[in-house]
Formats: sequence, C-alpha cells, structure tokens
Amino acid sequence: MKHLTILVPDGEGNNLSSIVGAYKIFTRANEYWLQTEAGKQNGKKQLFQVEVAGISKKVEYYDGLFSVKPHKNIAAIAKTDLIIIPSLNHNYQKTIKQNKLMVDWIEQQYRHGAEIASICTGAFLLATSGLLDGRSCSTHWSAADNFRALFPKVNLETDKLITDEKGIYTNGGAYSFLNLIIYLVEKYYDRPTAIFCSKVFQIEMDRQSQSAFIIFRGQKLHDDEVVKKAQAYIETNLHEKISVENLSTRLAVGRRNFDRRFIKATGNTPVEYSQRVKIESAKKSLETSRKTINEVMYEVGYSDVKAFREVFRKITGISPLEYRGKYNKDAVV
Repeated sequence: MKHLTILVPDGEGNNLSSIVGAYKIFTRANEYWLQTEAGKQNGKKQLFQVEVAGISKKVEYYDGLFSVKPHKNIAAIAKTDLIIIPSLNHNYQKTIKQNKLMVDWIEQQYRHGAEIASICTGAFLLATSGLLDGRSCSTHWSAADNFRALFPKVNLETDKLITDEKGIYTNGGAYSFLNLIIYLVEKYYDRPTAIFCSKVFQIEMDRQSQSAFIIFRGQKLHDDEVVKKAQAYIETNLHEKISVENLSTRLAVGRRNFDRRFIKATGNTPVEYSQRVKIESAKKSLETSRKTINEVMYEVGYSDVKAFREVFRKITGISPLEYRGKYNKDAVV
C-alpha cells in the first residue's frame, strides 16, 4: 500500500478546502478502487493510506471557526509516497518562517523518492525548499508577481493549470485544485477511477489551462522607473499600434537595452506586455458591453481580425466570441 500525506501547515488563514477536498476525493477513489478489477487483482487493498499530518496538534482556520487535528506529526512519518501541500494565506513570508520544519521534511522526503503536489499558493512553501529551481511551476495568477520576486530561479507558468515535472506537480488557483486531484487520481489509480471521481464530485476532466480566468494587472513590483514609464504609456494608449522602437526612443534607451530591462522587470517582452494589456481591456468590454468583436478590436488598436483572434486565443485559451458567450449572457441574448 502506498502512503499519501496531506499537509496541514501552521498559520492563520490558510486554505481549509484544499485539505478537505484532497482527503475526500482520495478516500472515495480508494473505495471505488476496491470494487474494480484492478483493485481485486491488487488483493482488494486500498491503493493509498491517506493521512493528514502537520507540525502542530491543532491548526485553526477562519478566526477559529474551524480547526484541523492532524492524524500525526510529520516527524512520525519516516517515508511517504505522495505529499499534497495545500493553499496558503497571502502572508507568504510569515507562513514560510512558521513552517521551516515542514519545508525541510518535504525536501528530505523528495530526496527519498516521494512525489509532491502543491495546490495554488502552496507553491510558495514548495519553492522555499529549492526543489522548484529551474523547473516549471504554476500558482494562482494573482500571486504571480510576489512569487517571481521571491523565487526568480523558478520558471513560473501561470497560464498552465497543472505542471508535471520529475515527480513534482503544481496547479493554478482556488478551486482548480480539484482538477489537480483528479489528475493525480488518474496517474496513480487509473482512468476509470478518475472518471468516477469526476462524476461523483462533478469536476471537469482534462482541464489544462487557467488562462481564461487570469486578470492581467501588469507587473509593477520592480524599481525600474524607465520600464514603469513604458508600462504607463502602453496602458494609456490602448488604441495605438505601439512601435517598441519608437517607445524606446521616446524614453531615450537603446532598443536592445530596453528589451532586456523590460523582460527583467516584468517577465514579458514589450510586445507581449502590450498584447496582454490590450487583451485585458478587450476582455472587460466583452464582459460588460454589447459591442461587436470588431468594435472591441478597434478600441484596443487592432485592425486585422485574424491577428486579434490569434492573440486573444493565445492569451485566454479561447476565442473572443467564446469568451463573450461565457462571461456576458446579456450580449449573447
């Protein structure tokens, strides 16, 4: 029998739902597994022993409204096969300091063969171990700037809902953790068990992107004043087709140096940043108005429908028409 450890980090305001959700789905997967042919061939043994573990005997949530009493302390678990790190509160650095023993334990378990899955902002705890350095990672899009600032060696990919690299899994934000759990159920059990769980808990199968949910606010957590001026110009001139060459000249910076500084400060090239700002504005129009796709396109500086659709789909994962249908029922009617 394999061993699954669902962690309960110390800290006020951490996410209870990702602990409960992971526990319930894996417990149900175990029950279903026992009834399948694969389970019978396995001697009718549960695939996982599921345990909830932490470094405190009791952790409170939501001002003491709820509490979790872990099955055991992590120090009592010498070896585990899969670790699930739940979502954290947004006071990341304080939470990391409170859970240094847990971070060390996670790293040690990985070195001894355990696989690790982080949910949403649980990626902050995982990244602290250094195990994500040089690897791909996802987290909630709203935490992306803070994550990049704290962990510059990690390849953050917030467009992705799930990453899977060398026994480490991460996922996007909020209740999308349910998609990661279904993904893990399929990986460890089998496809029929994953389908069963998806139907029982009504979770969409095979969802791979959180692009459509991202609200782009611009990456402003840097100290490069030239780049901030460039960002401000891009954001206040949406209707223009902005030339990066002209923009760098306007700011008296050589083009190559400008590109380098912009990427270092924001994580995007100037062209990518301009596209994201324009598409974010287009999304708001599609959500709140009855304007046609062409009207929205012209407002954000595009004149070629095909180019607009391609950039929109690249950033959101769906077409402008699909996006409007999903988020603006009045416009569809």
